[in-house]
Amino acid sequence: MSDIKRFMIMNKIEGISYLILLFIAMPLKYIAGFAITTKIAGMIHGILFILFCYQLYKITSKSFISKKESILFFILSLIPFGSFYTERLFKNRFDYEPISVKDF
Repeated sequence: MSDIKRFMIMNKIEGISYLILLFIAMPLKYIAGFAITTKIAGMIHGILFILFCYQLYKITSKSFISKKESILFFILSLIPFGSFYTERLFKNRFDYEPISVKDF
């Protein structure tokens, strides 16, 4: 599996985990009083975010993307739904097809 494909997989998984944390775990904590949901979802998202940063470092160090693009992708990972925009930018730049469930 190529480094770019690994990055795109991590980008999608990390983005989904962020949305789960924000739109499922946080409301469950503050509306329903289930504080454990943010602890679990937060820990999983934290691990996935570290793996995402590692993959971003790998493709930047191998010169697949510039440092400017790397900073952009990092900032996009901090914004809800930003990872899906990253996927769109990759598709335009590398003529890369988005990853679907059947690829797993």
